[in-house]
Amino acid sequence: MEDSRQIYEVACPKEVKGWNWGAFMFNILWGIGNKSYLPLLCLIPIFNIVWIFVCGIKGNEWAWKKGDYSSVDEFKKVQATWNRAGLAAFILSLVVVVLYLILGIGVFMSVVTYGQLQ
Repeated sequence: MEDSRQIYEVACPKEVKGWNWGAFMFNILWGIGNKSYLPLLCLIPIFNIVWIFVCGIKGNEWAWKKGDYSSVDEFKKVQATWNRAGLAAFILSLVVVVLYLILGIGVFMSVVTYGQLQ
């Protein structure tokens, strides 16, 4: 057991570990692009709510293991593109949700106010 843990640490450097916005937001496409097919489990309804967070947390490790990277720097450059795209998609999603809520509250309040005027 100790030997397999040491092999795992050698196979996945500490610099690689960390959150991956690309794996979190684009889990299925990210998984196919990085030859890591565990993110395909996001296709399972309900289970995917939890699994997207697992993809975000473990994505870099999966990509490192499946990828053919010559160095940690090369890996980070590739994943930086995914991270930027994922973070941009996350921020855009938050903006859309906030605007949707503001619009929804505004419409609701105007309907209530119109009803009181009648």
